[in-house]
Amino acid sequence: MVSAPPPPTPVKAVMTTTTTTSTPVVTTPGVVVANPGYVTASNVSPVVSTTVVTQAPPALQQETVLAQPSAQHVWLAGYWTWRNERYEWMPGHWEVPPYSTSAWVAPRWEQQGNAFKFTEGYWN
Repeated sequence: MVSAPPPPTPVKAVMTTTTTTSTPVVTTPGVVVANPGYVTASNVSPVVSTTVVTQAPPALQQETVLAQPSAQHVWLAGYWTWRNERYEWMPGHWEVPPYSTSAWVAPRWEQQGNAFKFTEGYWN
């Protein structure tokens, strides 16, 4: 899928990142993956990242959801993120939750005055 061109570079961008230690990545044995480029399986502690920019993100793009690889996989919708001083589209993909009780908290942009704050998604 081709992304829309990014909007002009904002006047100011500030990024604050806080990370936690993570455990090794563990894949789920016996899972047959039809398209491994779109599937991840992990047991990782959340990485918290916050980005603040002065320009609103573009509208979300329409996506085609691929066939679910297994009953354990959850679709994580695509979103706009901030990379290399511009907005970049991150396509949706299937992922196996780290625990059966995990819930996905989607990434989000929130307006705060004249700025827009982005918070990465994570498994809760």
